This record gives sequence, C-alpha cells and structure tokens, in this order.
Amino acid sequence: MPANNANWEIYVLEYARTKDQPIAALVNGTHDEGLMDTPFAFVFARNGAHNILVDTGFMREGTGAEMSERFGVPEWISPLNLLAELDVKPDDITEIFLSHAHFDHAGSVHKFPNARIFIQKSELLSWHEAMALPPQFGFLTDIINPDDLRNIFDASVEHRVTLLDGDKDNVLPGVHARFGPGHTIGQQFIILQSARGEIVVSGDCVYSSTNIAGHNHDGVYVPLNNAIGSVWDQLKTIDRINDVVEGDLSKLIILHDKDRWENLPLVKEIEGFRISRAH
Repeated sequence: MPANNANWEIYVLEYARTKDQPIAALVNGTHDEGLMDTPFAFVFARNGAHNILVDTGFMREGTGAEMSERFGVPEWISPLNLLAELDVKPDDITEIFLSHAHFDHAGSVHKFPNARIFIQKSELLSWHEAMALPPQFGFLTDIINPDDLRNIFDASVEHRVTLLDGDKDNVLPGVHARFGPGHTIGQQFIILQSARGEIVVSGDCVYSSTNIAGHNHDGVYVPLNNAIGSVWDQLKTIDRINDVVEGDLSKLIILHDKDRWENLPLVKEIEGFRISRAH
C-alpha cells in the first residue's frame, strides 16, 4: 500500500473470552437476560511504514494474570502470538492508541518498545487522581492494574507518550481521535479511514450493539452499567459514534462484540480465537 494512501488495512484480533459474564453487569436494562458470551479484542492496522494498535489486550503474567483470574477471563491467547500470525513482531508496532487504561485494553503496552502511545490527557491524569483517593473509593479503580499505569509512565520517561486533549484529526493520515467520556473519565474512540469508508473502533464507549441500537432495536441509546463516568456523557458519546457510522453498525468495531464480528470476513482462527478483516 502506498505510504501516501490514507486507507488502512484493519484487523480485529480476539485474544480472550469469558462465557459466564452476567449481561446485567454490562448493559442497562438487562437484569433478566442471563449470561453473555463476552470476547475481548484489540485492533491492528497498517499503512505504509505505520503499524498501529488500538488497545493492546493484556498479558496473563504477573499482575495481569491476577486481574484475569479476578475478573473471570479463563480463555486467553497471547496478543503477541496473534500479531505473529499477521507477520508482525512487537518491535514493528509504531503507534498505540489507547481507548482507555483498563487492564484488558492497556495490559500489554509494555511489550511494544518502539511504539508511541496516544492517550487522552484526562484519561491518564484521572487515574492518578483516583488511585490517590482513600480506599473507600476503590470501586473507581477496580478494573485498573497499577502496573499498566507504571508502564505508561515509563514510556513517558522515554518521551514515547503523547497526551491528547480532546478531538484531533489526522493524528496519523486517516487516523482521527475523538474524545468519548462516560465509561471512563477520558476515554476516546478512534476513526480509521479504509477502502470502505470510516471505521470506528469504539473502545468501551459501546460494549454491545444494544447500547447504540436500543432494546428491541428501538433506537433509544442504552448506557453501560460498568462505567465510572456519567450516563449523560455515555449517551452523548454513543450519539457521536452513531453520527460517524450513520447508523451502519457494520462500520463499528465493538471490542466486546457478543456476536464475535460475524459480519466481518474471517482471516484466521487460532485456538478458537478469531482474526477478522474490517477494511
């Protein structure tokens, strides 16, 4: 692909899965709907000399393994092994866009020593503030692995972190960052230009198609139940995403898609985990 072409090759890499997650813990208004088959994924995209990740997954080692066990994520494959299936080595990754700092999105950030990390300033600083609060505020940081924050700090010391302050077009050609608070204080979603138009990587701004399509597809936005920000912000963020995709959910990558990206062409399946093509 020519370096001056703003269209990206985009892949969704499924790296973990839990089949006994109560859906009521995730999506509002689903208290009687039982358990949700919940996959975990990140995105790899490439264009010319750039090999980027949107989120990184987590490593099941050290405190990452402890977080995985605590949150009941029994099925896992190394994100590095999935990238190897696309002939990508950790040193090849040039940029990482972190949607937010929860362990399942930022837990492998230290494995990519050459990558510049893009994260919203309010996302990173809010976690430092939250970690400093008394223990009775522990709900706020329940899904945060402090080691991930340390790894981002280490990258900062190496001058490899860019703190974004709200929306920014063309962070790289054809890569746009959009401020999307709600699930966390400073989450962002990423827009990638592709041959089939703009593709939105939602982070956890959207956890299920129900969040954006509504219960019974009535179009009424549904908030998450596992958020630390406001419902107001959540719904405004969902609306911003809907504006970009113009109601076409085939252009929305939901990283915890319970349907496991069935609308996307399957590239490979490794140990039951899917690599799908989104461009």
